Amino acid sequence: MEAQSKTRDFRGELYDRYASRFKGAPEATSDRRWFLWAQYKILPLLGDLPRDTDVLDLGCGAGQMLQLLKDHGFTNVRGLDISPEQVELAVQRGLSAEVGDVFDHLNGSHSRFGLITAFDFVEHFGKPEQIPLFAAIHAALRPGGRLLLETPNGEGLFSGQVIYGDLTHLTIFNEGSLTQLLRLVGFEEIEFFETGPAPKDLKGKVRGLLWRVVKLAANSLRIVESGDTQRLWTKNLICCCRKSRC
Repeated sequence: MEAQSKTRDFRGELYDRYASRFKGAPEATSDRRWFLWAQYKILPLLGDLPRDTDVLDLGCGAGQMLQLLKDHGFTNVRGLDISPEQVELAVQRGLSAEVGDVFDHLNGSHSRFGLITAFDFVEHFGKPEQIPLFAAIHAALRPGGRLLLETPNGEGLFSGQVIYGDLTHLTIFNEGSLTQLLRLVGFEEIEFFETGPAPKDLKGKVRGLLWRVVKLAANSLRIVESGDTQRLWTKNLICCCRKSRC
């Protein structure tokens, strides 16, 4: 799930061979784990959407999100990515994906989409690009349209391994800074969720219980240090927000 930008900087050198040099072909085992996790963490946030709504997945990569939505009844789903290798992997899975620049695509799609997803995407853009990027996403959504994204959590316990694990990661948000940006460009009904363990099996349930213990310990340290607590401790966060219906 790669970033797209008109700027032909060092990122372009990496994206040209992103799949073959850094990602490799999707592994069936990791795909299955992700799909099981997504049933608990992603699908409940989309349950009320009409299945024929226009959906655009930004930074679609090899097509995990496209496949998830297709498997659960969404009939008008397409993906966009800057990496030809990644798009080819998605197309080989029978999914609708194309190579393109995010700004060109969004600026030509005013009020078109009912849902835009952007998983592991916005962190690939520098701060000067963030306001134009989110403004373009907002403009491309229909009134009442939804944005669903996942990105590294600047307040996560292990967010460093995510943001520094890829040379193309340029910006990291927390709940506060991402809320600022979303409100600035006009989004509302902004909600945040942890990624974290999903209770998909016994192992997931045990991990979920242990994670609550870890969070309690982490918040205890926060109280000692500053008198505050925080809600989101996972290395990534999920955000769901809407464009005004007016």
